[in-house]
Amino acid sequence: MENKDQDINEAKRLHRSSFRKTWDPFMLKTINDEEEVTRKFVLFLQYIICFIFGVCLLGFAFLSKTSLLLLISTSNTHSPFENKPFTHLVLACALLLPNFLVFAKALWKTSFGSSNAPPLSILGMVCLIEGFVAFGTSLLVLVCMPHFDIISNLFLLNGVCLLPSFLQVAFQLKPLKPSMLLPLVGFGFVFLGLLLFIIAHNPQQHSEEVKHIQLYVALAIVALILVSFNWWENFTLYCKIGLMENIRESLRHTRNITYVCTSTVRILVTGAVVATWISMKGYNWEDVKTISQFDLKMTLSLFGTQAVSSALCHWFGVMVCKMHAVRRSFIVPSILATPVVLFAVLIVLYDSSSKYGKEAAFNLTSLCHIFKTVNESDSVQILLLEIPRSLCILDSNRVGLALLGSSAICFWLGLLFSTFYVWGQHVQRIERTTQLFVRRLYEAAFMEQSMLLNTRVQKKKDEKIKRKSDHVMIYLCATMWHERVDEMATMLTSIFRLDKYKPSSSKSHKDNFDFEAHIYFDDAFHFTNPDDNVQERVVNEYVKSLVYTMEDIYRIFSREKQTSKDEQEDDDIVKQTIMNTPYGGRINYTLPYGNNLYIHLKDKQKIRHKKRWSQIMYMYYLLGWKLNRKYITLSGKFEDETSTENALKTEKENTYILALDGDTDFQPSAMILLVDRLRRYPHVGAACGRIHPTGTGPMVWYQKFEYAVGHWLQKTAEHVLGCVLCSPGCFTLFRAAALMDDNVVKKYTTKATEGYHFVQYDQGEDRWLCTLLLQQGWRVEYNAASDAYTNAPQEFKEFYNQRRRWMPSTLANTIDLLDSGAQTSRKNPSISKLYILYQIIGTAASILGPATVILMIAGAFTFVFNWNGNVALALGVVPPAIYILICYKVKSDTQINIAAVLSILYAFLMIGTIMSIIGEMVKESTFITPTGLFFISMMILYFSTAMLHPQEFPLVLYGLLYIICIPSGFLLLPIYSMVNMNNVSWGTRETAAPKILDKKKLPQVMRYEKKCRCICWDIEFVVKEDKKELIQHADSVIDKEEEMEPRVKDSWLSRLQEQSLHILLVEEELDEVENPFWNDLINLYLKPIEEDKERQAEIAKELKSLRNKATFLFFIINVLWIVSTFFLQTIGPDIHIKIPKILSNGNFSNDEVLNIEPLSFMFLVSFAGLLGIQFIAMLYHRINTLIHFIAYKGTEIKPQQSVGKYHKMYKDHEV
Repeated sequence: MENKDQDINEAKRLHRSSFRKTWDPFMLKTINDEEEVTRKFVLFLQYIICFIFGVCLLGFAFLSKTSLLLLISTSNTHSPFENKPFTHLVLACALLLPNFLVFAKALWKTSFGSSNAPPLSILGMVCLIEGFVAFGTSLLVLVCMPHFDIISNLFLLNGVCLLPSFLQVAFQLKPLKPSMLLPLVGFGFVFLGLLLFIIAHNPQQHSEEVKHIQLYVALAIVALILVSFNWWENFTLYCKIGLMENIRESLRHTRNITYVCTSTVRILVTGAVVATWISMKGYNWEDVKTISQFDLKMTLSLFGTQAVSSALCHWFGVMVCKMHAVRRSFIVPSILATPVVLFAVLIVLYDSSSKYGKEAAFNLTSLCHIFKTVNESDSVQILLLEIPRSLCILDSNRVGLALLGSSAICFWLGLLFSTFYVWGQHVQRIERTTQLFVRRLYEAAFMEQSMLLNTRVQKKKDEKIKRKSDHVMIYLCATMWHERVDEMATMLTSIFRLDKYKPSSSKSHKDNFDFEAHIYFDDAFHFTNPDDNVQERVVNEYVKSLVYTMEDIYRIFSREKQTSKDEQEDDDIVKQTIMNTPYGGRINYTLPYGNNLYIHLKDKQKIRHKKRWSQIMYMYYLLGWKLNRKYITLSGKFEDETSTENALKTEKENTYILALDGDTDFQPSAMILLVDRLRRYPHVGAACGRIHPTGTGPMVWYQKFEYAVGHWLQKTAEHVLGCVLCSPGCFTLFRAAALMDDNVVKKYTTKATEGYHFVQYDQGEDRWLCTLLLQQGWRVEYNAASDAYTNAPQEFKEFYNQRRRWMPSTLANTIDLLDSGAQTSRKNPSISKLYILYQIIGTAASILGPATVILMIAGAFTFVFNWNGNVALALGVVPPAIYILICYKVKSDTQINIAAVLSILYAFLMIGTIMSIIGEMVKESTFITPTGLFFISMMILYFSTAMLHPQEFPLVLYGLLYIICIPSGFLLLPIYSMVNMNNVSWGTRETAAPKILDKKKLPQVMRYEKKCRCICWDIEFVVKEDKKELIQHADSVIDKEEEMEPRVKDSWLSRLQEQSLHILLVEEELDEVENPFWNDLINLYLKPIEEDKERQAEIAKELKSLRNKATFLFFIINVLWIVSTFFLQTIGPDIHIKIPKILSNGNFSNDEVLNIEPLSFMFLVSFAGLLGIQFIAMLYHRINTLIHFIAYKGTEIKPQQSVGKYHKMYKDHEV
């Protein structure tokens, strides 16, 4: 009968839904459901930036090459630069600078990190090779090249690709592959170039005075062969010899110590060659001391140009590769560098011949005679004349010039074909530099050649394996409680957008991931009382709103899918599943594009509620039950246990959890940008995005600027200098391996039993989880290009209550991290002792915030009303002191109302202060005062920072509101938060608690009643008895009170099924295997906390004691700061720091000085230092964010083009 009734009800529901579709075609489409489409301006900007970077690479390669060639020319015996020992020494320094940089970087990492040492045999072999390379480089550049002309030197440098091209051919002969043809051609061109170079410098082709050049030709060829060994590691990738594979594998894990040794060898070998060569040439080292000012200036200018341009050229090369502009902005500029230098040389030669030549026809011999007698006073002209003078080495016969020209072309073509493999490079987004290039840094003498040959050779098989291993699984986990309908719609729309972006059927998706969405709904049930003995268990109004919203959004995206695929709309109702679970209930949805969404409805009578316990719930379910269990059950069933363990380790590394709030709005690109961070850097345990508060009103405007400044400066500094301390739970991607590490999730399940537990664990669960990750050695990062939006408190009371939770928990977690700073810095390579010091200074500044604001208010009184400093300070202390006493005595709502009134009064005072600061600068005719400098520097800092965030620049308009609210945010709010630390309620989205299921008592009837009156007292005696049913034997009636528990009826399934019209919710049973898991999990970690009034009283007492201790310490520190300032003001100017006054014209005043208190000066310097460090870190972070953004835009998946309804009608009409 029951099944028959269910079938009848389902048929009625289907009929009702079908009937409704005939007359209700209208839908409420959310505004933010559209996909993120990259604007044409952004794409154009992307190409422009890549083009600019490519031009910069070419320009700096040009400067590096020309400055090196000119330095070599100054070492020539025919050069007018007479101090040859000094020019050789500077040239050697130019060669050694990259080695010094590599040595310093490797030594730093070895000293402050963990580095493994290679076997001595391998280290000796590598050092021997590096010694040969250094000997060949110094032999070529210092000994041989000064005897050749500048054009020969330019193209001769391309000959270093001789061995790389040979190795590419040698290790691809078996089996024979078409890919070996290009390096074979390259090897042929280089070999031919060497032959032509030898023939061109045959003694028969030269005059008597340059016949000795044959020796240097031979030495140059030997040196080129030695230098070409520099890239042996890259081009022996296909070598199957065991020894080579062992060496490469050993070097991969021992880079730092290896580079310390090899850099030292290179420096020593180069120094030995320089010393030997100068001695062999008969130069005197004492001549270095007698160098002329002109030679010193020109030589050091060339050295500086070569050093800076080489470093920048290498940096731009790395950047363009990471931006996925390898071909147009890396290969093309590198290949064109030599022709561009040649073109510049020819221009200089033509200009010199036009300026100094007397014959109409070009004649090199006659020009050389003229150049020997030219005397120029201009330093630039003297330097440019080195180019045509170096060509005087050449013989003017046509055969020799033709041979040299052919040799130059062969060298250049050899480089082109030898490095052709770079054109096929597949670069991942934000690829690590070690995956792009084999060796660190560059070779100063072979700038573009070293960058091209250093580009890592890739194996196709390895790429396929890497692609497979890069596949990730992402679980989207949102926690909900009392969200509004529009907030639910925002979050659901984000999930549906991701479903459209990555259909489950797309197995070859470019971003290579799968996802599954989960919503954990807290306190989802309540009870109704239809009669005395039965209570119905139904879902609350928030769950109903979620189901209704789900239907609307499902219809929107389903219709879009049908329209985009040109399909007819399906009139059948979509079937989904609903079930009872040990923790409450679950609704399973299959989204339009095939991905799954699970809504977990939590009953707080069955499972522990609140956000932290919801997080523990999904961590154990997804990581413990779904991920870990399937591998543990396989353990022992297969012989290859190692493979099972490796598979589990790989899946833990490639499984991510995206933590969301119930109102988070994000685009798929925001999630992919976070995935890139975790996918590319295995040591990153979590990454968060840029959180944008949404809403309207002054409180939201204040928070918009506050969030902006916090992300622009604070979070970027934490990311660059160490690790982000707090990754917000509204949009953070966690790695499963990090969460499953020791002392993370297991410790996260700790139930608060002491006072400080409630503050640290439950009031700031997101920060505490990040603290656990950092203490375990994982890195937490911030990606500024990943934007997410969440609703912010719009009321003053809600804002204060939110920060009342955040401030004490932030302070507690920061102190916990600093307390374990020594241990954490040893375990976490991203957290150094200097970073701990930075956090100590920042924490001290935040603790001293109220005192600083009071001093600022006292200064405002002095500026505005011209009061005495001590009087102004006393008046500045009075209102906060009174407010502290009020906070201890009255309720929190009254405290907030008083804070609101004081905030308005302080805002007026801040406006007057700003006007007074400006007036003081005008009055003093200078802005070089402590107050003026601070004010102007802050304005410049905020404006320049905002300009580096062009999309967020309009937020500067809210900066004025933020400034005038400083007393409220940094004085009144800390006082309110610290005094109410013992209040551990959530404070936001609070509603009346549902009625708890009570035991019902039988009605009672009056048995005896007696009233009497005595003066002003009314005394009443009432005796009642239970009303009981009559039984057969009246003497067996019992007088004691009987209690009965009402019967609970689960009606939530049927109620939701009735209310769901467009989505048919089919009841199913939970998997039998899953039931024991939930029962055990609830019993162990998530059992509802029973109310114990005595224990609650003890906890309240502990919280008050903790509050009293914390507030005493907090306030006494601020009082000491204020008292110190007061006494310093009382002592007078005797101990003040005196700074000369700087007038508006930039001159120092002779009569006036500025008196600055030592404490104020120290605080200002410390604060300015912190801001300066944050600004520099922000600049570095912005560059990396730009690179990541451009790389993403160059590789993003284009959104599916939806076919509009009218366009579809037009197509149907055409048919």
